[in-house]
Amino acid sequence: MSVDPGQASGASSTVDASSAIGAIIGQTRHLSAEQVERVLDHQRSHGIRFGEAAVALGYVSHDDVLFALAQQFHYPYAAQDRRDANPELVALNQPFGVPAESIRAIRSQVMMRLFNEGQERRALAVVSPDSGDGRTFLCANLAVALAQLGGRTLLIDADLRGPRQHQVFGLDNAAGLSGILSGRAEAKVIQPVPGLPSLFVLTVGTTPPNPLELVERPAFGLLVRDLLAKFDHVVVDTPAALHGSDYAVIAARCGAALALARRDRSRLARLEEMVGNLSVTPAVLVGAIVNQF
Repeated sequence: MSVDPGQASGASSTVDASSAIGAIIGQTRHLSAEQVERVLDHQRSHGIRFGEAAVALGYVSHDDVLFALAQQFHYPYAAQDRRDANPELVALNQPFGVPAESIRAIRSQVMMRLFNEGQERRALAVVSPDSGDGRTFLCANLAVALAQLGGRTLLIDADLRGPRQHQVFGLDNAAGLSGILSGRAEAKVIQPVPGLPSLFVLTVGTTPPNPLELVERPAFGLLVRDLLAKFDHVVVDTPAALHGSDYAVIAARCGAALALARRDRSRLARLEEMVGNLSVTPAVLVGAIVNQF
């Protein structure tokens, strides 16, 4: 007689798991005691999980069950109001979907190339030839995916020409990187991301008139080095290469770069030129991504 490994541990563990899910779903959807009892009756009579029974009775949605499972396993998953406010954060809003799985695949490849034992620690600059390639989207979601592993992760918006990370995360942008590089004493410039305890963002702050000069100053390199000592992962958004050499300077200070191109839009000549410029900097090119949207 064969035994299902899922049943071998005994009924008590199943009940405990169901009770935890039931409590989370009940609190999230404000189920009454009577509704919870009906779900439990349906669960017992049909031999299914609590979440499946609750969906079958129409008390909750499939998405509610996924949210409850994420809470049970301590996996950051944005509540509905946060999803509506920050739609670009697919790794946080839809962590079980295809786009989020692609982001996790990129995360795995980056970690294998960038975080080898005994290797000098580096920040990762995401670079691309043109505006609209999806750098901000990739940086934001890659940072979320790294933070979901549990390590302290910092996302730096170093696009001093057209910053958007504060909009993506819904954060204050009164002060930030530009103020630090200008020598101003800025308080609380590194902001935590609500709902994701391991993720922090350093926004640009005031958009400066001299972006290239600011990142070329020694202060930027010293800042990156200092932040690498305080965070497990540092991801850096950059301006498009078409705006000048900012991206190459930033990548050089970070120590590593990830190239991004947009399918059916990026020109091969521009991509080759960008990669060629990176090759004469200290930055290690860890890979290239083709974005389609």
